[in-house]
Amino acid sequence: MKTPEVLIVGAGIAGPALAYWLSRNGYRPTLVEHARQLRSGGSAIVVKGPAIPVAERMGILPQLRELATRTRSLALLDPGGSRILRLPLTSERAPTIEVTRADLSEVLHRSTQTEAEFLFDDTVVALDQDEGGVDVTFRRSAPRRFDLVVGADGMHSAVRRLVFGPEGQFASDLGLYGATVPLESDVIEDPTEMTMLTVPNRMLVLHPSRVTPLAIFTFRPARPAPHDRKNTALHKRTVADAYADVRWRAPELVAAFLDHPAPFFDRLTTVRVPSWSRGRVVLLGDAAGATALLGDGSSMAMAGAYALADELAAHRGDHARAFAAYESRLRREVDPRQRRVGPLSRLLVPRTRPGLAVRNAVGRAVGRTSRIASRDAANP
Repeated sequence: MKTPEVLIVGAGIAGPALAYWLSRNGYRPTLVEHARQLRSGGSAIVVKGPAIPVAERMGILPQLRELATRTRSLALLDPGGSRILRLPLTSERAPTIEVTRADLSEVLHRSTQTEAEFLFDDTVVALDQDEGGVDVTFRRSAPRRFDLVVGADGMHSAVRRLVFGPEGQFASDLGLYGATVPLESDVIEDPTEMTMLTVPNRMLVLHPSRVTPLAIFTFRPARPAPHDRKNTALHKRTVADAYADVRWRAPELVAAFLDHPAPFFDRLTTVRVPSWSRGRVVLLGDAAGATALLGDGSSMAMAGAYALADELAAHRGDHARAFAAYESRLRREVDPRQRRVGPLSRLLVPRTRPGLAVRNAVGRAVGRTSRIASRDAANP
């Protein structure tokens, strides 16, 4: 029988993870990525929950542990920059590994590069499917036909737009913006501690990461602003205006954002698609069910990749049943997370000073619980 060929759009986290498992299940994966190469830098992400056994089965846990950041705690600051509490970020009961997104992407790419074909600096511009396959038109490469197509191309998925409809149908705006900028290594005093300052409607985080520290801005704008993902000048004005009256190291970190040629900036949204598949096309990772703020998008992408490949192997030759089983399996993880996003956004970035006091009280309670759990673990 002919080896089924699968086009995976997106070579970030979900795409290479899926290619790894598909190649072991008798499929021939091709990945197309609009960037010219694997992206460097990037925010720190946490590999946790269902992604841990997936990473273990892939044999990449030792590599991830070697590349892990040294961040062990979170310091919360009051509006003046004074520390009010310190929370542990690690737990023996719930093992996690914090790495940069770029490091995780590189590890997954190395695990897959001999198993799959990679097309960088390219993307899909049209998908035409019938009962036997999908005809794919690329921006640069010659047209090709695949048995299946997987949209693993993130929150602003081109595959989702081409097959399922405009992004506005599926994206729910949280009313928050997120922005990040890399910093010089000497801005960090303690590489084991992440620092967070919050004032009403604005949060500012200084994260040591592994090599390149990051400033992370999460905020509600004072007034609705037009959003253009490519307008860097507008992004810089928006961040500068939002943090103009914030103290501590905000002026220094905003200046770094203004000086950077291409800082990250985007609205924070969740993505809810009623059905993750249509014919021979299926969505994976953030393209199917993004959950902003929870910090487990990469973990869910890895878990989803494993589940999709597993169901395709279990229902070989019947992609419709495989897609349905994969979606049912993953929605049990994704749907509860998406229900938590709204309340979490209001807790993390309170609108008022009383709300900020409640957030800090919750933080103190979590800190006490963590200390008790650590003490009990040390003295069984």
